[in-house]
Amino acid sequence: MAIHRLNHAVLYVSDVERSVAFYRDVLGFTRLDMTPDGFRGAAFMRAPASTNDHDLGLFEIGQAAGPSQAGRATVGLYHLAWEVETLTDLEQLAVALRDAGALGGASDHGTTKSLYGHDPDGLEFEIAWIVPADLLDDEALAARKRIGRLDLEREKARYGAATRGGVGISIPAGS
Repeated sequence: MAIHRLNHAVLYVSDVERSVAFYRDVLGFTRLDMTPDGFRGAAFMRAPASTNDHDLGLFEIGQAAGPSQAGRATVGLYHLAWEVETLTDLEQLAVALRDAGALGGASDHGTTKSLYGHDPDGLEFEIAWIVPADLLDDEALAARKRIGRLDLEREKARYGAATRGGVGISIPAGS
């Protein structure tokens, strides 16, 4: 028996409609009509290129909810990470996050190129492009031991703006 992949995450949010608008308008998620009848304050969403039943469950706990203390005063989840297909996708999401005031940072982890953002409740997430297995080299592998500044123009020149990321790593080769 082996775990295959993460299918979905559930987040507690202060205002479900505000969160739905963020994940829809900024990240392109689609709201699904699968909330149980009579159940209020919940929404289920799927990422644009996902094959999951849903990727996010959002459950409203109300405006009086305080911010997450995970990592500051309590144990808990630090962030979720979603993968994009191309560096162009990553670049477009960087603009969308910046325009929404939700871009927290961008890092080069050698084998992954990452954006960090936060939703309306301050919950952090990562969006990453993963270097395909056939393009891994000593430089990329060595850079996994540091966190560098992400230079998207450099990475697009190095790997190609439309190169499909993750092949042979998170996506089986030949798919």
